[in-house]
Amino acid sequence: MKETQAIVTRLLNQPALPAVLATLVATRGSSYRRPGARLLVEADGQRTGAISGGCLEEDLLVRARRVRTTGEAEKAVYDTTAEEDLVWGVGLGCHGVVEVLLEPILSLPDWVPPLAANLDRYLPTRLAVRHGGSEPRTWGTRLAGESSTTGDPHDFVQEVSPSVHLAVFGAGEDAISLVRLAAMMGWRVTVADPRPALVTVSRFPDATARFSGPAEQLVRLVDPDPAASAVIMTHHYVHDLPLLRELLARPLSYLGLLGPRRRAEKLLGDLAAAGQPISSEQRVRLHAPVGLDLGAEAPEQVALAIVAEVQAVKTGRDARPLRMRTLPIHQAPAPGPTLPANSH
Repeated sequence: MKETQAIVTRLLNQPALPAVLATLVATRGSSYRRPGARLLVEADGQRTGAISGGCLEEDLLVRARRVRTTGEAEKAVYDTTAEEDLVWGVGLGCHGVVEVLLEPILSLPDWVPPLAANLDRYLPTRLAVRHGGSEPRTWGTRLAGESSTTGDPHDFVQEVSPSVHLAVFGAGEDAISLVRLAAMMGWRVTVADPRPALVTVSRFPDATARFSGPAEQLVRLVDPDPAASAVIMTHHYVHDLPLLRELLARPLSYLGLLGPRRRAEKLLGDLAAAGQPISSEQRVRLHAPVGLDLGAEAPEQVALAIVAEVQAVKTGRDARPLRMRTLPIHQAPAPGPTLPANSH
């Protein structure tokens, strides 16, 4: 998640020590954040991340000062299931229980460098956070093995996944808004376009990488991994055709094509005529037209529609309004189809 990556980056760049790392390790009932949310509080007061929407942070800052002074970890439990909490408690009114471990950070933790290296290689990493037991000196974060559990009931085990890698093929004016919004999400964004004059740092300062070259070679230059998402938006048919051909051949988690359905049909028809018909699996994976139906017209609105669809696909959600959801907000859906498949 974005804040964990931001905290890792901060810890690697000489934070003001001693610091305190707060990790949400358990919840029961309703809560604003899920286990794994983190907040880093440095000695000079600088903060990175968040545990709640702001309602717990004031009390956590008081506790962080105590942990920084004692050098010992402690666990805070916030119970908002009672109506009286609205009067005497932290005033959440969420009807849930939240458990947060606060651990002192006196130097660079051993788990930070390998986690940072794995995130750079787009590899997941398991962390274990000990938050209970008779030995408080053992409480804290460490690297975990491959298993989803350590066998200790006092350990919270979390798989920290790398951020979304979004490859944007097309560097027109509308791509600027898409790259900016995706970067705000904490995603790693690559921009590629056959026109080198458009793929510049001044136009795309938030992009992680920029490539330019013949359309037939751009996909090989970017080389998106299977977990990556890609959007084709060059606005040029002669560029989109080879890009679509190359990207359909890759097992991407998401592929979007900007433009009306009729244009997408023509592109697919031309590919079929050239001996590359689209398979049923590729048809499901191709989102054309790209984006959710938000009534988008302006570039910023189109960017929102695209980012929202990529997020929904990544998390296995159907992008319906939350008021129509019968499950708890954060509960993962059962495996199966999420967004409706394309019907070309």
